[in-house]
Amino acid sequence: MTSDDTAPPARALQTCAALTPDQAEAVSGLLAEAARVDGQQAVSEQGRLALRGGERPGVSHLLLTVGGELVGYAQLEDTDPVEAPAAELVVHPAHRGHGHGRALGTALLNASGRRLRVWAHGGHPAARHLAQVLGLILFRELRQMRRSLDDFDAPEPQLPPGVTVRTFVPGQDDAAWLAVNAEAFAHHPEQGSLTQRDLDDRKAEPWFDPRGFFLAERDGELAGFHWTKVHAEEQLGEVYVVGVRPGAQGGGLGRALTTIGLRHLKAQGLPTAMLYVDADNKAAVSVYERLGFRTYETDLMYRTET
Repeated sequence: MTSDDTAPPARALQTCAALTPDQAEAVSGLLAEAARVDGQQAVSEQGRLALRGGERPGVSHLLLTVGGELVGYAQLEDTDPVEAPAAELVVHPAHRGHGHGRALGTALLNASGRRLRVWAHGGHPAARHLAQVLGLILFRELRQMRRSLDDFDAPEPQLPPGVTVRTFVPGQDDAAWLAVNAEAFAHHPEQGSLTQRDLDDRKAEPWFDPRGFFLAERDGELAGFHWTKVHAEEQLGEVYVVGVRPGAQGGGLGRALTTIGLRHLKAQGLPTAMLYVDADNKAAVSVYERLGFRTYETDLMYRTET
């Protein structure tokens, strides 16, 4: 060692309840570069929406810097009254292989009291290895399924007796939709806990189009819905979310609404449709397979042992 030797820049970790505009911009840039290299977003849509708009209950942001440069990001959400806090994390592609992922993972474990669930979008080998290093076990498998719309030629869907379908009216239908969504997804905390703020965030996104948001009604009350989404850059249509009020299940309404949405997406000239479904939801997987969907890729969730 000589007097000319210098130590590498120190790693620093900052935890914030809300990001400044500059911090949000830096995180967005990191996520975009990681998505370009990995071919998939490392942080979910809900997580990306939480980057802006100030503090959100139960959400914290972890910023990992080296020499003042942002090299890693993690988000921790602790809003579920039963389940362990959920997290997502990413390291800038140019800074991988230096232990930054492990540093973020360890910080998440400490922040959550070692009760943690972590998403690994795409289930990449490096993410699986990190989960093993952190002592996490595989807990959940979320499939992305796709099908071509070029050959989608479903007949006019048969709605249950007394059911009509119209499109969502922003402002007018918000409260009713939130109530039905909460009922339909009471077993699914990520979807069922959406609030007015969450809905407003999505309505403000460039992709939002009420013409692709279908509501099924019976006797003036919402019985179910199919919200579609268009990923314009990728030319993908998405079965964003399909929900049926528990009392209206079993009559084929879910399949009819799915078909209505797919016909709408095809009419937009989109070549492919996609959707997400839990692998252990055998009934839903079976319905989608009968509609021609096949597994395209898989997201994995790991958790601490309980």
